[in-house]
Amino acid sequence: MNANEYRVPVTAEDRLRAGLAIHMVAARTGVQPEQMTARGRADTGVSRARWLAMYLAHISFGWPLERVAHVFGLNRSTASTACRWVEEARDAQPVDQLLTQLETCLHSVVEAPRQELPR
Repeated sequence: MNANEYRVPVTAEDRLRAGLAIHMVAARTGVQPEQMTARGRADTGVSRARWLAMYLAHISFGWPLERVAHVFGLNRSTASTACRWVEEARDAQPVDQLLTQLETCLHSVVEAPRQELPR
């Protein structure tokens, strides 16, 4: 890496939260997490599932699109397109209900106090 190259820091906490969004979408859509995180082109169903996870990270965690893009290993333009597609898809009641449920679950998990495990 060039010393002058710009690199956005992605924290372990960011990766955990993105992983949570990915796994929750996987549980509801049947698309495997590995498919959503694979490099290269994906089929339509996998792409849309990944877009749902990106949108959830953007909305639920209040992340700007640049942060979403970096955590998901994509560029900002791709994250923007994904979130725009999901916003439009929310006009359909089943999609809106799914996202509302997933947002509620994400908030309940992320906002709960951390639990120390016994040693």
